[in-house]
Amino acid sequence: MPNYNVHEAKNQLSQLLKRVEEGEEVVIMRDGDPVAKLVRCRPPKQKKRELGFARGQVRETPGWEKAMTKEEADRFLGIA
Repeated sequence: MPNYNVHEAKNQLSQLLKRVEEGEEVVIMRDGDPVAKLVRCRPPKQKKRELGFARGQVRETPGWEKAMTKEEADRFLGIA
């Protein structure tokens, strides 16, 4: 984790922000003591998914829409 004094950080703020966007953490020092840490405030935006992105990857078992019997539900839950 790189350290910068206040003067350096002020002069290189744009570059420091770019480094933080890439996931690096930066410490700002005053008189040799750490004062602040620059960290990314939220994860990078994810690519928006389009409808149908999983087409062909899911299969339905025949009869999936029917309710389970009590015995089937107990087996499923590990009770029986």
